[in-house]
Amino acid sequence: MTTLSGKTALVTGSTSGIGLGIALSLAKAGANLILNGFGDASQVIAQVQQFGGKVGHHPADVSDPAQIAEMIAYAEREFGGVDILVNNAGIQHVSAVEDFPVERWDSIIAINLSSVFHSTRLSLPGMRAKGWGRIVNIASVHGQVGSVGKAAYVAAKHGVIGLTKVVGLETATSNVTCNAICPGWVLTPLVQKQIDDRAATGVDPQQAQHDLLAEKQPSLEFVTPPQLGELVLFLCSEAGSQVRGAAWNIDGGWLAQ
Repeated sequence: MTTLSGKTALVTGSTSGIGLGIALSLAKAGANLILNGFGDASQVIAQVQQFGGKVGHHPADVSDPAQIAEMIAYAEREFGGVDILVNNAGIQHVSAVEDFPVERWDSIIAINLSSVFHSTRLSLPGMRAKGWGRIVNIASVHGQVGSVGKAAYVAAKHGVIGLTKVVGLETATSNVTCNAICPGWVLTPLVQKQIDDRAATGVDPQQAQHDLLAEKQPSLEFVTPPQLGELVLFLCSEAGSQVRGAAWNIDGGWLAQ
């Protein structure tokens, strides 16, 4: 098992869904955790604290570079810096390009792509100074293929993979690595809404879920947050030290088609 005792992990968008699953995996491996997300995080903090490490929370709105800077400063002040950065925060909007609200485009690019840049550029100096670091960007299969109605999300996730490659190259001779994970369908609130929208047309909810999976994911099973957490642990381990600038698919066969 990967041991991360003494390391501090910052996971953006970690008060629910994929981010929380990854945070729990890192905490189980002994890492201290900085959670990020809106609202009352007391219950989530308690979940993560059960594994014995130090746990903090910062409510930064990652669409705002100044708030990201405040979050990294908090990490340095209270935890001695960030050793593991997991850029997970993301939002979605579905609309045809010609009807896509400009403000929604801007917010998706800010949260799904620009925040990855800002968190990375602010964390890298500390990682280089310590001589060790792991940056894991939660991209998506939509970083490699398109889907109708998801212009901003697909553009942002393609950008995340491109940024991952550049950072992977720029850190190639150091003990800092940067990689992206590309999940297929994960049963998060964003995906549940798409199932609910189908069910609202009169389709049985189980059938709506099956139909959603069948369109893209040959396994007909969702990827789970704990599975993503275990992949993050591998990338943090010595065994993952030569995985650099990669976009790792975990998608039930989606991209194999």
